[in-house]
Amino acid sequence: MSEESGMYDEALTLFFDEAREMVQQIEDALLSMEQDPANHETINALFRAAHTVKGSAGIFNLNRVVRFTHEVESVLDRVRNDDLMIDAALSDCLFRSCDMMAALLAEAEQRIDAPEAMAQLDQEADVLKAQLSTYLVSATAPSVSGQATATATPAQPVTTGIWHISLRFGEDAFRNGFDPLTIIHYLKSIGQIVAIATIDHDLPDWAQCDPESCHLGFEIDLQSNAALADIEGAFEFVRDDCVIHIISPARSLPDFVALIHALPDERRLGDILVDSGAVTRAALDAALSLQAGESPVNADPATELARLPLGKILIAQNQVAADVVDAALLKQASARDKPREPRNDDARFVRVPADKLDELINLVGELVICGSSASLQALDLRDAGLIGTTQQMSGLVEEIRNGALSLRMVQIGETFARYRRVVRDVSGELGKQVQLDIEGAETELDKSVVEKIGDPLMHLVRNALDHGIEMPDVRLAAGKPAAGTIRLSAQHDSGNILIRVTDDGRGLDGEVLLAKARERGLVAPGQVLSEVDKLNLIFAPGFSTAEKVTNLSGRGVGMDVVRKNIEALRGTVSLSSKPGAGTLIEIRLPLTLAIIDGFLVRIGTSSFIIPLHAVVECIDADESRLQLHHGAAGRIDLRGGVLPFLDLRSVFSVTGAQSAKRSIVVVQSENGRSGLLVDQLLGEYQTVIKPLGKLFQNLRGISGSTVLGSGEVALILDVGALMKLAAEQKYDDALVRM
Repeated sequence: MSEESGMYDEALTLFFDEAREMVQQIEDALLSMEQDPANHETINALFRAAHTVKGSAGIFNLNRVVRFTHEVESVLDRVRNDDLMIDAALSDCLFRSCDMMAALLAEAEQRIDAPEAMAQLDQEADVLKAQLSTYLVSATAPSVSGQATATATPAQPVTTGIWHISLRFGEDAFRNGFDPLTIIHYLKSIGQIVAIATIDHDLPDWAQCDPESCHLGFEIDLQSNAALADIEGAFEFVRDDCVIHIISPARSLPDFVALIHALPDERRLGDILVDSGAVTRAALDAALSLQAGESPVNADPATELARLPLGKILIAQNQVAADVVDAALLKQASARDKPREPRNDDARFVRVPADKLDELINLVGELVICGSSASLQALDLRDAGLIGTTQQMSGLVEEIRNGALSLRMVQIGETFARYRRVVRDVSGELGKQVQLDIEGAETELDKSVVEKIGDPLMHLVRNALDHGIEMPDVRLAAGKPAAGTIRLSAQHDSGNILIRVTDDGRGLDGEVLLAKARERGLVAPGQVLSEVDKLNLIFAPGFSTAEKVTNLSGRGVGMDVVRKNIEALRGTVSLSSKPGAGTLIEIRLPLTLAIIDGFLVRIGTSSFIIPLHAVVECIDADESRLQLHHGAAGRIDLRGGVLPFLDLRSVFSVTGAQSAKRSIVVVQSENGRSGLLVDQLLGEYQTVIKPLGKLFQNLRGISGSTVLGSGEVALILDVGALMKLAAEQKYDDALVRM
């Protein structure tokens, strides 16, 4: 593959990433507009996102995307110009158009070459375009986009004359791959540039100059008989990176006054007049020469004129109108009074591929292991200086670890926001009124966790819509508002993230769940369950409360999948509900799947890691008080209560001499508190998680492994699975063989 081809593919990949973000922005903006349809800021953001997708797709010759998005952009342009309001029908059409844009982009990204599938998609796109075109019947030609302004009517052809074009490029124009000279070349193709001035007042000192930042602008006089739309075409793909002002040949004095007020804060009077096109650079230079006494004219009137301020000289020479000079003086005064804001270089972002971050995290993990090994060797040598150095290194490694992990942290609000569309569409399909509230959107967790929690949350939201929220008439009859509420919230809690999914619907009845479970043979006829156990029946495989199968639910899959997926992330899920009052589902997840803080224990010759967030306390094990049942499971009296525990030596069939004085580590899980009986407590340990091989992935009670500083492999305990064993008082003698 050639270097050019590789660069093109890299740019195309970047385009698809950004295009997906733009489509998501369109969807988010449409959802916001249903709440606030007159918000012009949202309308402008909506238009800019569609325009960016269209313009960028055109660069890569994705013509099907361009043609469809152009229709969407044209409708949004009418909305932006207040010629059209987004009502429910148009909103639905735009949502479907958003989905179509995503489908066309996905097809182009995957480079699908299936004529039948492409024809089907094109047919669906044509139907949507026909619907969109009905909103363009009375539309005039689009006006200049972005920040451009013009005084001519867009559809009106202009006779030959001098157009004045004022340009100011944004700092990121170069970074976004744009060369300002391409505009000059394009304008030459539609007319003759009779005057051009380069605006470089914003150039910083050379010592502070960043070659990737653009600080340029142009003031251009273009002689052309082209229409305004043709001139605007020069800025089709850069209007988001520059400020454009266009004054037609039929310009008037107020046009220049308005332009002067719209220009950036340029402080010298002469520069303001030249930049606005009100006076030529030659006329300005001649006036400055006269003011400096360098004029070849020695007549007394010229001498008198040279004593005047620059503005009055230009007025006296009939180079500019007095009103224009007054406007420039006001602009000069405001610029002088207003201090320039410092450049915010901290606002820059760098796109980094996820696999590079994963590689960095892996290297940091190896560094943690090496640091632990060095600390152990220093302790064995009993070298005070070396011990101090390794302790300092351990602190630095921990800072590097936290910094590296923070690079992969993302806010969960973006994931939560996706469900606004789900709630809107599904509630409309079901004939319900539902509002989605989001709390703690700024809460951060590892990107890998965010990606894997999306599907379980989708199940929970759809279940709340289908089973939880009642129909409006039922809610009103029960004394509730007609519109139901689903709330998604997130917060940090004891080194974990706690996600809550709450609804104010009909809730769950434990007795109904129990009856369904017995009907399906999931619970023995005489078995007695607590209220919590009754509610947890909803997580049983194949369990469903739906009366009929729909496209949303009723097939016996969903909640068991939710629990399985969450537990695969080393998380827990719990449920509480009250009939008629709603349901609360809590999901507790680790912040990251790469490195955890653990508690190191030893049993015989083997070492184990207990996740530190699950550890409540450690107590001495009085052998005389231990009551063992079923081999490994037992009970112990703890401060007047009964604590179930597991003897890990028996659970894992560990060999080696048993410690004369053993300890119990009290741990907390969704099933309550239980104990783990171990030989020795070794304290906190920073744990780099290594996944188990395929042969050991289904081991019950083990969630992973790690490498200790000594090179020994220690297994990471799955506290939730072990606690189920302790609570059930069951034990399989062949659970794991060490």
